[in-house]
Amino acid sequence: MNIHKHARMTVHGRALLVHRIGVEGWRVADAAHAAGISARTAYKWLARHRAGGAAALHDRKPTPGRCPHRLPAETVAAIEALRRQRMNGPAIARKLGLARSTVGAVLRRLGLGRLAALDPKPPVVRYEREHPGELIHIDTKKLGRIDGIGHRITGHHVGMNRSRGIGWEHLHVAVDDASRLAYTELLTDEKKQSACAFLVRALAFFKAHGVTVERVMTDNGSAYRSHLFKSFLADAGLRHIRTRPYTPRTNGKAERFIQTSLREWAYRRPYRSSAERKAAMRPFITDYNHSRPHSALAGKPPVSRLNNVLGFDS
Repeated sequence: MNIHKHARMTVHGRALLVHRIGVEGWRVADAAHAAGISARTAYKWLARHRAGGAAALHDRKPTPGRCPHRLPAETVAAIEALRRQRMNGPAIARKLGLARSTVGAVLRRLGLGRLAALDPKPPVVRYEREHPGELIHIDTKKLGRIDGIGHRITGHHVGMNRSRGIGWEHLHVAVDDASRLAYTELLTDEKKQSACAFLVRALAFFKAHGVTVERVMTDNGSAYRSHLFKSFLADAGLRHIRTRPYTPRTNGKAERFIQTSLREWAYRRPYRSSAERKAAMRPFITDYNHSRPHSALAGKPPVSRLNNVLGFDS
């Protein structure tokens, strides 16, 4: 039961009121005063109890008992049937001779306010590569440069004044699918030259941990579709896998790592400058790889999982 915060009595208080008047012989005025309610309210609960017993002391549903103007069930069914034929709201209204607002309200109530609701949701396909290096997820995230404590901490918004804008930094991430071992850099842009240079350093990082990369997955950003990036992959003997357009979940492990980075590093505390935030990135990624337990890895950090797979001592 959801009791209103200003309610004077609960169901138990109403039962006590009825018991005092009906069993103990209290006067209605005295019982009402003891409960902190008016005599009129006390008579109301007495009448409800006499009509319906203890069950009547519970709050009634807020919906009306009858609605003379409610649409017939047949009309609602006709609206739903036409919607499932992918007709829009105005067309349904014209066909059935109804107001567009009425049809819109019915569609929203049915959960069919958007045509996308008619399309079946794709099944969730969870996968994990068996060996480290089989697939590396690469992605980027734009972060605003920092020049003093901003509105996230102070609560003061600049509004439409863009004079304080000082540009962006770009977080580049690479995550191993099997072990979740991660490598990150903060760069000035996400152009093809930066993406290629990051790829070279990321491959060196994974190689230093005994991981030989075979495939790279990216989204369809211009840098990853460039001939330069393609040639870098070819020189390294890597297969390039690109996600389907508008389906970021395909690259979900990189997306999940970015969200963890934002929550546990980039916005975990206030920074006074971009340099201060960048300095805090290295301790975060070291802790993430070597100490932080990962739920998908049975509570182990990525390096521990990696060493177990590769047969090294943890």
